[in-house]
Amino acid sequence: MKSLLVKQERPEAAFSYEIVWKDSFSELGAEVKKLQLPSKKACIVTDSNVAELYLERVRQELEPLFEKVTVFLFPAGEENKNLLTVQQLYTHLIEEKFERKDILFALGGGVTGDLTGYGAATYLRGIDFIQIPTTLLAQVDSSIGGKTGVDFDQYKNMVGAFHHPRLVYMSMSVLKTLPDEQFACGMGEVLKTGLIRDEKFYDWTINHMSAIMERIPAVLAKMIQKCCDIKRMVVERDPKEQGERAVLNLGHTVGHAIEKLKEFQLGHGQCVALGTVAAAYISFRRGYLSAEEFYEIRDMNVGFDLPITFTGLDPEEILAATKSDKKMENGAIKFILLESPGHAIVDRTVTDQEILEAINFINGDRIDEE
Repeated sequence: MKSLLVKQERPEAAFSYEIVWKDSFSELGAEVKKLQLPSKKACIVTDSNVAELYLERVRQELEPLFEKVTVFLFPAGEENKNLLTVQQLYTHLIEEKFERKDILFALGGGVTGDLTGYGAATYLRGIDFIQIPTTLLAQVDSSIGGKTGVDFDQYKNMVGAFHHPRLVYMSMSVLKTLPDEQFACGMGEVLKTGLIRDEKFYDWTINHMSAIMERIPAVLAKMIQKCCDIKRMVVERDPKEQGERAVLNLGHTVGHAIEKLKEFQLGHGQCVALGTVAAAYISFRRGYLSAEEFYEIRDMNVGFDLPITFTGLDPEEILAATKSDKKMENGAIKFILLESPGHAIVDRTVTDQEILEAINFINGDRIDEE
């Protein structure tokens, strides 16, 4: 598989774009040229870390295609995924006289992709953008599906819009330079993807642990492509998260709360991994998962360098933070549970007591006290 089409033809949510996998950035220009864009100007949006690695290479690919290529550079870090940075992006686009037919390129991880997508969705009521994800997490999850947004006062992705890219271009070469912690964060989303919809893929991931952690290119390509295909199927059936798409949030309710209270000192994928253990614990206590299934889900985090406990937070504060999650509906959390590995469900009956018990299960401070 070298490309994958993501498509929805319903008038109220129509979109169509390709995900393409390449060994480097050398075919980016050719892939963009295929789109026959009317754009005269392009803006590469990237952060201070990614710019040092890939900006010049990407700019070289794009400059022959446009009359002008500008760069909007912002400081790396989740703390900069906010409305102030978006405002600075608007200012750049206005000063550079970007029009509705011009285009943005999101070069970076999930923070860059989400921020650029939101800027594109709202500048002049919507302009095109292209995703160039440079982290494993962005490649397997955030660059696909059209969710864009920024954090507001540390509330995760509280402001956003659905806005699909024109193209997702993945250079597999970026995984060679990805720091170990960021690679592990991506694995948090990979494991989640298998757990929600494909037990065979989840088992495959576990069975290929050594090759994945050694970053064998052919194995990583197969893994990423499968994650994208699973997300494609879910997104096409439920583009705007009216139902099934919510299962993609497995681990996110408790995970986002921990991420917020830790002030983003833990990576998103690490927090999702913790949240997935918490969700699996509730599923186990309800009798959906066997003890063997639950403890395998927890313990596989260790093999992929992901945490199974947190420290330094008050469980009651974590519970309170889940109440400000954007997935609340009529005062109840749309909690994602596992009926079995590979089959996630949306449940609106999870109680505060169940959530608190699950939080305490992954509370490293409590374990140390015992």
